[in-house]
Amino acid sequence: MEAQVQKWGHSLALRIPSAFAKKTRIKSGSRVDLSEVEGKLVIALIEPEEPTLDMLLAGVTDDNLHHEVTTGDSVGNETW
Repeated sequence: MEAQVQKWGHSLALRIPSAFAKKTRIKSGSRVDLSEVEGKLVIALIEPEEPTLDMLLAGVTDDNLHHEVTTGDSVGNETW
């Protein structure tokens, strides 16, 4: 598929056709790695890092910590 490079400010821009974006899982806001291999531009998706439990718990603060919520007595199959 042929595409045209266009000027975008002081840089150059290239639109990624939706079929390529879907196949490579690139979407708006995706981070990519640009490299040159034997004179060719290679664009590779940077996979988002899977958060660890420690990473998730690091975001818990006194300001966003939820407290218990009373929902009433057990009903039907909820009783055991």
